[in-house]
Amino acid sequence: MHWTPRREKFRAVLAGDACVHPGSVFDAMSARVAEDLGYEVGMFAGSVASMAILGAPDIVVITLSEFAEQCLRINRAGNLPLIVDADHGYGNALNVRRTVEELETAGVAALSIEDTELPKPYGTTKAQLISIEEGVDKMKAALDARADKSLTIIGRTSAPSFTNLDDAIARAKAYEQAGVDALMIIGIKQRDELEALRAETSVPVILAHSGGELADLDYLASQGVRVRLQPHLPIHAAVQAMHDTLKALREGTPPGDIKNVVKGELKEKILRGGDYKKWLKEFLASG
Repeated sequence: MHWTPRREKFRAVLAGDACVHPGSVFDAMSARVAEDLGYEVGMFAGSVASMAILGAPDIVVITLSEFAEQCLRINRAGNLPLIVDADHGYGNALNVRRTVEELETAGVAALSIEDTELPKPYGTTKAQLISIEEGVDKMKAALDARADKSLTIIGRTSAPSFTNLDDAIARAKAYEQAGVDALMIIGIKQRDELEALRAETSVPVILAHSGGELADLDYLASQGVRVRLQPHLPIHAAVQAMHDTLKALREGTPPGDIKNVVKGELKEKILRGGDYKKWLKEFLASG
């Protein structure tokens, strides 16, 4: 498949003047639903990957190969530009290079590398950050590893949550100077914090989900924020629906009485049934 067009679509979002919500996706069908509903971009988060692939909490026990394989499955299902959370790059700066190579091959449009020390080292209970210097080298390694220059490399920091705003700004400036295409900032909650950050940076920004002062997409767009993440509700809703359905069936509810089951036209659309019928007729029909 040709991955560059979807990467160029995401770069157009970054170069635009609007702020969008991505569709949180976790597999081929969720990505198709998001694309069919008109989402400009999809988001595949590390926490979502841990749930979908391992049924595990977000403590970075997933491997790069597992993550990349799921990214490929998602990307093969359609043409939705996909942002992925590549965590810490699965190791040091050399591991970051390998991460970029694998995720680029898997078709992602953008990936973020963060400066959190992951997994948590022995003897610690709270998350902490690596040094700015190591963070910069990770960003440089990521940029150097990509073969398709349309792939977006995002420098991510949670410094507003872990340290302070001044540290967050210093890290953001350093990653921008290293050459990242965008910044993902986790933990900013007020407009004055965002405006202080934007006074020192110029590349597009991706913000984590937060309400209050930072819920207005028009305001965020005016500050150079191009993507505002939302809670990853689709997979949580899917888990709840699976639980409730299996529980009801186990307790004797007749299958015909189960509500909210996909069928008919929607099922056919998500599964691309029309395409398969066409291919069956074209390639398997006798004569």
